[in-house]
Amino acid sequence: MDRRRKKRVCPFYPYSQLLWVLFLAIIFVLPGIDSPCYGGIYRYIDENGDYHFTNCPKDPRYQLYIREEGDLVSVHVDPDQYDPMIEEFSKKYGVDSALVKAVIQAESGFNSYAVSHKGAKGLMQLMPQTAAQWNVMNVFNPRENIEGGVRHLKHLLETFGNNLTLSLAAYNAGKNAVIRNHSIPPYDETHNFVREVLRYYESYKH
Repeated sequence: MDRRRKKRVCPFYPYSQLLWVLFLAIIFVLPGIDSPCYGGIYRYIDENGDYHFTNCPKDPRYQLYIREEGDLVSVHVDPDQYDPMIEEFSKKYGVDSALVKAVIQAESGFNSYAVSHKGAKGLMQLMPQTAAQWNVMNVFNPRENIEGGVRHLKHLLETFGNNLTLSLAAYNAGKNAVIRNHSIPPYDETHNFVREVLRYYESYKH
């Protein structure tokens, strides 16, 4: 007896491509018939840090994210979009919100999907071991990333007696590098990072 299983064929297989096209039309085309659609992608981030995208914004919470003008595509980044989360976690862990925002500006430019050549990820550029240390499961989730980054920054401030310069240096180069050198490590990247954050910090404080 031939025990080989017969390959099951979907009865709609010959029409699968047509059905897929119709599905896409229902999802993306029909909703735009009675609402204005624009040359760009709009998004908003809900209270859980989840992203929502559309090209036909019906909700005022949607803000322009990707602008399309002919062949030009540009990503719009609103530096104030994460302020509620920054304020929440800064207050929770006792860190100046202006400092947190300055770190995010220097680290990722408010790009929640930023990835460095060393593997740091997200808004506050958390390395895998740092994310694991502060129980960050999804480094690209703004809410999780900001909380983990604020907790790490608080830990460094406590470690270095609230010495802001050394704490920022440790954020960039690692705590042990600062401890070994008893000062900012002799890395151009770290010195530039500290200067940049302090400059942003002064601007956000006002």
